[in-house]
Amino acid sequence: MAKIKKGDLVQVISGPKPERGGDRGKQGKVLEVLTEQNRVIVEGVNYVTKHNRVGQTQRGTKTGGIETFEAPIHISNVALVDPSTKKPTRVGHRVEEKTKDGVKRTVRVRYAKKSGKDL
Repeated sequence: MAKIKKGDLVQVISGPKPERGGDRGKQGKVLEVLTEQNRVIVEGVNYVTKHNRVGQTQRGTKTGGIETFEAPIHISNVALVDPSTKKPTRVGHRVEEKTKDGVKRTVRVRYAKKSGKDL
């Protein structure tokens, strides 16, 4: 089971400090998880600029120019944020029994290890 999922609030825990142009300490929401490369795309973190060649579409509008977008960051460089303390924390899993429509099921639930709150 994945520790970090789409929509989670994470914090960057490694890399250059913000004074040196880095993103360490920034928090953002996970936009996408790239499981094959072990990377995540975090909102507002690791901005890069890409220069696209100027072209024309069928209707005559111009395309291209300079784009800025979030680049993937390695999953080991981010930590999940504890909902109660708003600080980075480790993630654990526990097995719980839940009943839905009279049927009992065992479900694995993610929780923050420091506070014990469900994520």
